[in-house]
Amino acid sequence: MLKAVRKKRAYEDIVIQIRHLIEKGRLKRGDQLPTERELSETFKVSRATVREAIFSLETMKLVQRRQGNGTYVIASSEEALVYPLAASLFHEKDDIIHIFSLRKIIEPEVAQVASENRTPEEIEELEEILRKQEKEVADGLSAVQTDADFHHFLARMAKNSVLERLLLALIDLLGKTREKYLQTEERKQKSLQGHHKVLAAIKSGNGPAARQAMRRHLEDVEDILFKKRKEVGKGLGSQAKHSFQDRV
Repeated sequence: MLKAVRKKRAYEDIVIQIRHLIEKGRLKRGDQLPTERELSETFKVSRATVREAIFSLETMKLVQRRQGNGTYVIASSEEALVYPLAASLFHEKDDIIHIFSLRKIIEPEVAQVASENRTPEEIEELEEILRKQEKEVADGLSAVQTDADFHHFLARMAKNSVLERLLLALIDLLGKTREKYLQTEERKQKSLQGHHKVLAAIKSGNGPAARQAMRRHLEDVEDILFKKRKEVGKGLGSQAKHSFQDRV
């Protein structure tokens, strides 16, 4: 049933203004926002309205409240554009397999374009990311962020801001589920091997090979993902069965 539309709430205008300042680089990562009282006076609203705006900005991962120390900007101008995009395009309830399928369409293209636009400096930085990932894997660490950094930097190498923002949105959303499904030892090793093959193709400047290497890498990860999800599903099903049997 249709309902009357609501007028824009005051806190939404505050969110828009602060987001705009971050997007334009006038508020940078690490900058502290004015106090609630100061913001209340500036915007001519109640402190409750200011708190609602801050909460919304936190949800968008643009700011962070630190107990007893104020509110700080934690996003770059680039991220201020990406995170709202992720929220508008995707939802946490979306199946991870569907989101991953979209990556298989986008990232091979990113790898090919990156191989064609590469610079020696960018290759060095990509190699440094891989060295860091190798060390984290060898030390038994998660390497989730470094894994994401590799894909993000490839998107930057493609020098296509739309592709970069879309890929960032996908990676950010998948980050919420990576720890649950993807961070097995097999997954970490497969990721590292796949990244090395993608890097080798990009260094050679072979666009089609880079495209193929990225698609194969994502397919390998997807195989592990399906297997892991099935194992988790079976485990939950077994628990539910025993729980029911215990009650009857």
